[in-house]
Amino acid sequence: MAKKSKGNRFQIILECTEHKASGMPGTSRYFTQKNKKNTPERLELMKRNPDRKRTR
Repeated sequence: MAKKSKGNRFQIILECTEHKASGMPGTSRYFTQKNKKNTPERLELMKRNPDRKRTR
């Protein structure tokens, strides 16, 4: 049997905006999935940044 398609679910990349604004070298990125039908707008989450040692 073939696998069922995931439909509207796409892989997205979350990037830490605070790390980017601080001017530190490197980039803190996370990969996740979102359903474009349920959440068509931009996704903003509070994630733990190991380099900055805080949640943003």
